[in-house]
Amino acid sequence: MAGETIIAVVGNLTADPELRSTKNGRSVAGFTIASTPRTFDRQSNQWVDGDALFLRCTVWCDLAEHCARSLAKGMRVIAQGRLTQHSWEDEQHQKRSSMELQVDEIGPSLRYATAQVAKAQRGTAGAYGNPSSAPAGYTGGAAAGASLPPSDPWGQPQDKSASFGDFGKPESEPDF
Repeated sequence: MAGETIIAVVGNLTADPELRSTKNGRSVAGFTIASTPRTFDRQSNQWVDGDALFLRCTVWCDLAEHCARSLAKGMRVIAQGRLTQHSWEDEQHQKRSSMELQVDEIGPSLRYATAQVAKAQRGTAGAYGNPSSAPAGYTGGAAAGASLPPSDPWGQPQDKSASFGDFGKPESEPDF
């Protein structure tokens, strides 16, 4: 939507994501990201931690389930989403507010770690998770014997080396 505040935050998860379901059956996960700035103090010749920002985050649907399966307490993550503010009045009639990040994209930070990425099978066949747009026999990923679109970088057989740098390249060089 226009006018929303979009931010990206890098930090560590303070706990494992908590996965729940709404009464309508939608998955939702919540977690908190702690982002602590570090600066170098030239007088003491040491790195000094600043005040930590604790940002509550919410993710929905398949992304919520992927977070619950993939992320754990202490992991350094990069999250991007829409910053929202909630206001209410407490029992003492004091006005309160809180900020929350509605996460659109999240992943592990690879600055100090490595990760193995696997395409999710549930709800991800076809273009942007739309199973009806998938070619016949295509279930997403490298299924044995499946008819894979040639432009699918995830569809490479496990024994064939592939990278996103090869995305869109013909499988064999044309003879000229």
